[in-house]
Amino acid sequence: MSIAKQFLSNCLKEFKGIKKLGDRSMDQLNYKELHFQPSSESNSISIIVKHLSGNMISRWTDFLTTDGEKPWRDRDVEFEGIYQSKDELLADWNKGWNVVFNTLESLHEEDVLKTIKIRGEDHTVLQAIHRQISHYGNHIGQIVYIAKLIKNDEFKSLSIPKGKSQEFLEYKLNETNKKS
Repeated sequence: MSIAKQFLSNCLKEFKGIKKLGDRSMDQLNYKELHFQPSSESNSISIIVKHLSGNMISRWTDFLTTDGEKPWRDRDVEFEGIYQSKDELLADWNKGWNVVFNTLESLHEEDVLKTIKIRGEDHTVLQAIHRQISHYGNHIGQIVYIAKLIKNDEFKSLSIPKGKSQEFLEYKLNETNKKS
């Protein structure tokens, strides 16, 4: 497998992992909690989802052929208003991610070093993908943090629960030994 093909495969895996963290955090919250704003300068999860979806649809639509900042995108509107239901929020969330996944799956190894534009600035496809992994990871971290603030002790861990590192390591080692 070429490095470029491995890169695209790994990026798809990374994006899916990032999305899963958001999914599992939002699954724990109700409609009202998704609109909780921790402070006047913070965004609610709802607003973060709106922004991410807008960014994803803009950046990944016609990814190789048009600027990632589409003229029809109104970024400022992404930070206003609310969803009418949790289902509407999740539909917008999934719509954005579907554009990301479909575009990534359509890319070929020869595309990785092509030049695209984001806000008029040149990026290789490789750079643009890394830019979005960083951007989305940052916002998903915000979603996880807000969900933890809201749920506190009731928050279901997304990875290894506190105080369970050794137990997890032993489990993984046993699983590995069973396969050997």
